[in-house]
Amino acid sequence: MAERSTAAVDVADNGGDEPPTAKADKATADGLSKTQLAADASAARTDGERQGTDPAVAAPELHSGHKLARRYRLEECVTRLDGFSSWRAVDEKLRRAVGVHLLPADHPRARSVLAAARSAALLGDPRFVQVLDAVEENDLVYVVHEWLPDAVELTALLAAGPLEPHDAYQLVSQLSQAMAAAHREGLAHLRLTPGAVLRTSTGQYRIRGLAVNAALRGIRADRPQRTDTEAIGALLYAALTQRWPYDTDAYGLSGLPRGVGLIPPDQVRAGVHRGLSELAMRALVNDGATASRQEPPCTTPDELAAAVAEMPRIRPPEPSFVAPPDYQRTTYQQGTYGQQPGGLGPVPTHPVPVLPPPLQSRTGKALKWTVGALLIAALGLGSWQIADRVLGDENNQDDPGITRTTNDTGDKAPRPAKPIAVADAHDFDPYGADRSEKPAGIKNSYDGDTSTYWNTDGYRSATLGNLKPGVGVILDLGSSREVQDVKVSFLGGDTSVELRAASAGTAVQPTELAGFGKVTEGSGTDVDLKPGKPFKTRYVLVWLTKLPPSDDGYFRGKVSEIKISG
Repeated sequence: MAERSTAAVDVADNGGDEPPTAKADKATADGLSKTQLAADASAARTDGERQGTDPAVAAPELHSGHKLARRYRLEECVTRLDGFSSWRAVDEKLRRAVGVHLLPADHPRARSVLAAARSAALLGDPRFVQVLDAVEENDLVYVVHEWLPDAVELTALLAAGPLEPHDAYQLVSQLSQAMAAAHREGLAHLRLTPGAVLRTSTGQYRIRGLAVNAALRGIRADRPQRTDTEAIGALLYAALTQRWPYDTDAYGLSGLPRGVGLIPPDQVRAGVHRGLSELAMRALVNDGATASRQEPPCTTPDELAAAVAEMPRIRPPEPSFVAPPDYQRTTYQQGTYGQQPGGLGPVPTHPVPVLPPPLQSRTGKALKWTVGALLIAALGLGSWQIADRVLGDENNQDDPGITRTTNDTGDKAPRPAKPIAVADAHDFDPYGADRSEKPAGIKNSYDGDTSTYWNTDGYRSATLGNLKPGVGVILDLGSSREVQDVKVSFLGGDTSVELRAASAGTAVQPTELAGFGKVTEGSGTDVDLKPGKPFKTRYVLVWLTKLPPSDDGYFRGKVSEIKISG
């Protein structure tokens, strides 16, 4: 579901093929705010899109397998609306999935869509789904954007229930900061709905359709900052209550009861965080709500971001203890002693062996006394040997002539691991040696100085922008050596890493990922990649698969030190 949703233009307004004026008259078909409805109506008047006056524009008749610019192969149509269509496609040049919006070049909105896409592409902010290309070619206008297969729409998240306070806090914080940055560059969204917000596997919220979604529908607004701020407030309200903050159902959410007005989230649902409830009302004050505690309303994303920053930080919940998979309660601990699991009846019991009667004859009594005497003698002998061993150890502990072993059987202690020097190292990209990954700093990864580091390129997501499965460092040990342990230290945050190695007989460094077998994996800032048993290899690959966020908004891996021992 997540993959399909990431390419679709927001069409959850239950009436996208109606003119905006019809939507305003029939509010139950749409969950837009009053400001957004007014913007739609204004756009209809401006662009001549009233029903019956807009010339019919047929969507291009394209099919799966069609190629654009001999590069983008269309795979699946996910939206067809108002003369344009949206597709999941493949960029055959870079071998990655992308999304494509298509419309005829003579479409009345083609010019504005092309201009909006090019403006959004210049922003380059990783908090937005990036526009990769915007082209007019062969009577077609098409916009190519990122495809995020690991992301989930906010619509799907809310269908499962309200968000936890920490998640809702992250939502309003990230969205308000992102939209504040966009408005500083003169860009507005105007269609910021649950379908336009995605959450990645790392917990980052990404906004898609900046400027483009509104241009595709011909939407404009007199006060774009106010429109986007109110939209963020509506998303926060929905995240806290699982209700849409108007008296109409929308985006799979039930609206508020008619006639009650806009009531605070903490009055809609018990347990809602009070500070977040007030924040939602301050953003929604544009639609007639009353701000709590006489706080001023937030009418711009900048004001909303500042209000979030003034709140006490909401921390994530403490992780709950989960018993290991092999841990099982006994029937006595479960309170069902004497019953089978599930209450299916008593546990079958084994027959108790019947012991022979005690020996009563003279021979039996003599045998008992003999056995007792032997036991006493054995105990006395054992006690004497133990005492002699203890005293002997104390008397001889400083005697240099005594050779000690780790156990009574004479087994030798395991040989302690020793550091293995790295003869050479190279950066490794899975798509060939011609693609370098910061080779100049590679020596910093094993120079013994934790203050220096080798870093990857910057990517737009933790999973390397979905461009490649990973990047890494190949360490040449000079010859085949036995490896017992590999420790990797990272800077910048938790990093997911795999330990891979070439087979023991490999004399030439592999050039493809398939030449390195996976040994073990881990995640963190100081990762001990200890294999189940030592292995022999000449070439070790430290393979980074998930990167932490960097200060510049991108994701980068930073390896400060790799230590190999064997």
